Amino acid sequence: MNRTTPRPEVLVSGASIAGPALAYWLHRHGYAVTVVEKAPTVRSGGYPVDVRGAALDVVEKMGLLPQLRDAHIDLRRITFLDGDGDEVTSLHPHAVTGGVTGRDLEIRRGDLTDALYAAVRDDVEFLFDDSIDTLDQTGHGVDVTFRGGGSRTFDLVFGADGMHSRTREMLFGPEERFHRYLGHCFAVFTVPNTLGLSHETVLWNTPGRAAALYAVGDDDEVHAFLTFARPEPPQEAAGDPQARRALVADAFTDAGWKVPDILAALHDADDVFFDAVGQIRMPRWSHGRVALLGDAAHAPSFLTGQGTSLALTGAYHLARSLAGRDHAEGFAAYEHGTRDLVTRTQDRVGEGAGTLFPATRQALERRNERLRGLGGR
Repeated sequence: MNRTTPRPEVLVSGASIAGPALAYWLHRHGYAVTVVEKAPTVRSGGYPVDVRGAALDVVEKMGLLPQLRDAHIDLRRITFLDGDGDEVTSLHPHAVTGGVTGRDLEIRRGDLTDALYAAVRDDVEFLFDDSIDTLDQTGHGVDVTFRGGGSRTFDLVFGADGMHSRTREMLFGPEERFHRYLGHCFAVFTVPNTLGLSHETVLWNTPGRAAALYAVGDDDEVHAFLTFARPEPPQEAAGDPQARRALVADAFTDAGWKVPDILAALHDADDVFFDAVGQIRMPRWSHGRVALLGDAAHAPSFLTGQGTSLALTGAYHLARSLAGRDHAEGFAAYEHGTRDLVTRTQDRVGEGAGTLFPATRQALERRNERLRGLGGR
């Protein structure tokens, strides 16, 4: 890029994973980047995420790989239980996920977001506790008004604001057009580590229901995970935390093992994350001077274990596709280079669902036999 030419000014909505990663690479390619985030600061905490495959190359190019390796959780065991709480089998997690020992990473989401933010905070403008209110594309750019007040014009805008993206809604319409519901709901929250778990997951199943306790270390808290089959999305619980808690509790009313204790913790937890299990599938990821990436464009669902990796690789390819090109050509190259990988990943969702959440007794029995055959005790 010619040094005498003013740097193109771009806006990224979302400061979780895809947004800061894109900001890093856009800055490297000569863009002046602003990131707007509705939260008051970078969000810490959250359940662990995987960094695999090409995403490892991306974080290595960013200089973050040693730091992220130090933050690796090193989950050592996953134990499957039947409805009575008896052990079905116990395996190394990679036997189930297909991960590569010594290469693939599993880290706390907050450790990754902190590392990404630290990599760009000195080079990129961050607007916290704010969000995009309106977008108006014109011949000279994108006029943006912010909910916190004020307006600015950017050459390009990027939506990295998650599965329930407001940027996507403003450009392409309601989420229902692109959301593919996968037949389950889930809740994640922290609970006391009453079982003394360490670097392991314990997963209880009955047909269409699962309860997991996930200990990322030796501390006093673990992540509790509850999921259950449901024919239709839980629209009646939208935006109502108490209704969501009630929906989960009703689904596990007669559950055994430690589920009653988990439900008691759910009642008091202040960090409950509830959602429907689903994907975002779109025919295109850009419109004019605005493009989507990460979960906003193509959420694969947590069942694939690939959402974070797709966000990191997508950010890298989007910035590289724009380098030296106008936005229309760059956006087309971005889609051409990443669409097949996204589609293949999304199409594999059934593998994760079949392993973690068998919907029928017969499917659960087949799953258990398959797991025993993987070498568990």
